[in-house]
Amino acid sequence: MKYKIIHETEYTFSSKVFYEPHYFRFKPKTTPYNKLEFFNLTITPLPTGISEQTDSENNIVHFCWFEEMTKSMSIKSESIINIAKHNPFNFILYPMNYFDFPFTYSEELKKLNSSALAIEKIDEPLIQYGAKIASDSNFKTIPFLTNLTTKIHDDFILESRQEGIPFEPDKTFEIKNGSCRDLVWMQIQLLRHMGIAAKFVSGYFYLPLENSEFELHAWLEVFLPGAGWIGFDPSHGILAGNSHIPIASSTHFENTMTVTGTIRGEATSDLISKVMIELVT
Repeated sequence: MKYKIIHETEYTFSSKVFYEPHYFRFKPKTTPYNKLEFFNLTITPLPTGISEQTDSENNIVHFCWFEEMTKSMSIKSESIINIAKHNPFNFILYPMNYFDFPFTYSEELKKLNSSALAIEKIDEPLIQYGAKIASDSNFKTIPFLTNLTTKIHDDFILESRQEGIPFEPDKTFEIKNGSCRDLVWMQIQLLRHMGIAAKFVSGYFYLPLENSEFELHAWLEVFLPGAGWIGFDPSHGILAGNSHIPIASSTHFENTMTVTGTIRGEATSDLISKVMIELVT
């Protein structure tokens, strides 16, 4: 199947501002089940310079710099992606000690995944929530990860919130609702406290439903020896499959934002973002 994705973002300001160099993350990543056939990025005002780069976490970024003062910026990305069938369970864990949870990574994997294992403080109720699911899963790794993802989907109310960084994990756990990125950041921190390497993924999620409304989506990936990075989506309670189209992944959510940069000037701002996804063939 082939999909066309149009992502439009517009910033407007109450007075003219100057854009410092910015990073843009809109180009979908290639995966074993998708192939990017076309991509175009249009930025207004036209940047003085633009450089397509690969960052330290293997994401494609466009680094741009500007010379003009402006009261607005519009970004339009257009992508055509060919997506093949994909079985998210097509893996095995190896060595066998990773079948059971908790497990310990080898020293080499600990070093390679150190930033994906870095923990932030979370309170005991959230830790106990994960421990109960691990016990109910008979301390088996794959059942625990799938059950945790499903349980978060069942226990928390998903809401739409276009702007703002993720809530602190304890806040999300306390209020029992949040955006996709809130649920993902909470699950990442819980998994890291349980010794599992996890990172944040930003991209698109497509289901061919009538009157569908699309927006940027978030899910997470965990590193499992023998399987590699495997995606889990607590917003939908599922493993990530070919309905998930990644743009960027990172051990910290800040490095997956579509637009990163600062401005000079004193102005209030508004943001409008729209995503359109359609089946081409």
